Amino acid sequence: MINPQPDAGTPAANGLRRRELLKISSAGAAVLGVGALLNLSNAEAQTMSSDWDKTFPRSAKVDHQKVTFRNRYGITLAGDLYLPKDRGDRRLAALAIGGPFGAVKEQSSGLYAQTMAERGFVTLAFDPSFTGESGGEPRNVASPDINTEDFSAAVDFLGLQSSVDRERVGIIGICGWGGMALNAVAVDKRVKAVATSTMYDMTRVMSKGYNDSVTLDQRTKTLEQLSRQRWEDAEKGAPAYQPPYNELKGGEAQFLVDYHDYYMTPRGYHPRAVNSGNAWTVTTPLSFMNMPLLTYIKEISPRPILLIHGEKAHSRYFSETAYAAAAEPKEFLIIPGASHVDLYDKVDVIPFDKLQAFFTQHLA
Repeated sequence: MINPQPDAGTPAANGLRRRELLKISSAGAAVLGVGALLNLSNAEAQTMSSDWDKTFPRSAKVDHQKVTFRNRYGITLAGDLYLPKDRGDRRLAALAIGGPFGAVKEQSSGLYAQTMAERGFVTLAFDPSFTGESGGEPRNVASPDINTEDFSAAVDFLGLQSSVDRERVGIIGICGWGGMALNAVAVDKRVKAVATSTMYDMTRVMSKGYNDSVTLDQRTKTLEQLSRQRWEDAEKGAPAYQPPYNELKGGEAQFLVDYHDYYMTPRGYHPRAVNSGNAWTVTTPLSFMNMPLLTYIKEISPRPILLIHGEKAHSRYFSETAYAAAAEPKEFLIIPGASHVDLYDKVDVIPFDKLQAFFTQHLA
């Protein structure tokens, strides 16, 4: 059975898809075996476009290169490397940039990367494993472990570039990759500073729903369903996929309308993005359900954290919780009047001056 519909009253019915009011943004590669991850025929990058197919205009102030690199699991990741044109032969500070969850590097992460390159940093926006132009099969799955590793693999790549001072590397994580970024920096001591923008903790929202509204009984029923879905996927030899993301039927909450207005319109639509009318697999939440990303957030200290969130964002509580749990030095910047999606691409709202000042100070 393909795309089974969850029973009413379970978290799957209430929240596993963005188009529903209490959706749980989904991810999970637990259905994969290690052997599949290391199968190089499945791990290679997808065919990479040579066109400028970004959702933002190209800057004349930076040089751009398409690049590939491998993570610790042997998956080839595809990225866009941005370098300031006036860099000369200097070794510069560098930033690895990922997110939002379900997006591709041609969207928000690329915009952040190009803008920060204009401001003097070498930057790398990349597609996470199993998505976009990066390798990995099946397509459109995610994992708190593998996607945390993707950030560290980006740091590996940057540290080998002749234009980069490897002792001056930072990370920016957007939306769901904000939680991944904090998790990566907690374990990867090479990273000297981390900033998140409109951050989601994907393990929290997967296991507890928005505003922690999912009960233990609902969670148990969802896990029973997803566990049995694995048998169906195994029998077919391929995963079932959820309904398309961000299609509106009317009556949705404003934040879901905001997602649609970014991912499904010329503003931010990209055919490779999971969120642009594509879908995660049905079993996507499995590996996120019992692996809290922010368990070791205090171990980022003494390296600095900058959390950025919109005042009116439905997701603001994720940054509030992270800020409370983190050790000093830490900053929490709230953007007046901004929604969650405003920080994806509105260059007059995203605090690039603050990001530049933060990383200039801490990657000195």
